Amino acid sequence: MGKTISVRYLSDKVEALRYIDGKSDWIDLRAAEDAELKQGDFKLISLGIAMQLPKGYEAHIVPRSSTFKNFGVIQANHMGVVDERYCGDNDQWYFPAIAMRDTAIHAGDRICQFRIMEHQPVLQFEVVETLNNDDRGGIGSTGIR
Repeated sequence: MGKTISVRYLSDKVEALRYIDGKSDWIDLRAAEDAELKQGDFKLISLGIAMQLPKGYEAHIVPRSSTFKNFGVIQANHMGVVDERYCGDNDQWYFPAIAMRDTAIHAGDRICQFRIMEHQPVLQFEVVETLNNDDRGGIGSTGIR
C-alpha cells in the first residue's frame, strides 16, 4: 500500500494527478495557465496544485524529458524541492521557466514531473588522510581530464 497525499486543486485547467503503474514512478504536472514567452523571458508558471506531503518526505520537481524539445524552456533552478512544511491551502506549486526561444505553453500542457523522496538521514563527515581506493584517473565516467 502506498502513501496517501492530500492534493488541493487551485485550477480547473489541470487534470487530476495520477500514478501510471508500470510506466514510471514520476508523476506529470501540467501548466494551469497559458504563458507566452519571448526568448530570455522568465516566468513562474502555475501548476494549479497545493499538497500536504507525508511527514519526512519532500517532492523533487524536474522538467519532463520532452519539455525543452516541445516548449524551448529550461527550469531556472534545475530541480525544485518542496518539503512537507509547504502545505497551506494556497501554497501553490510553480514551474520557474526560462525561455530559450519564443514559445507558448497552454493550460493543460505537461511541462514537468515530480516524485517524493524521504528526507536524507543525518550525516556525519570524517576527515581521513586517504580513501584507500584506486584513482580512476579522470572526471566522471570518461576518465579524461
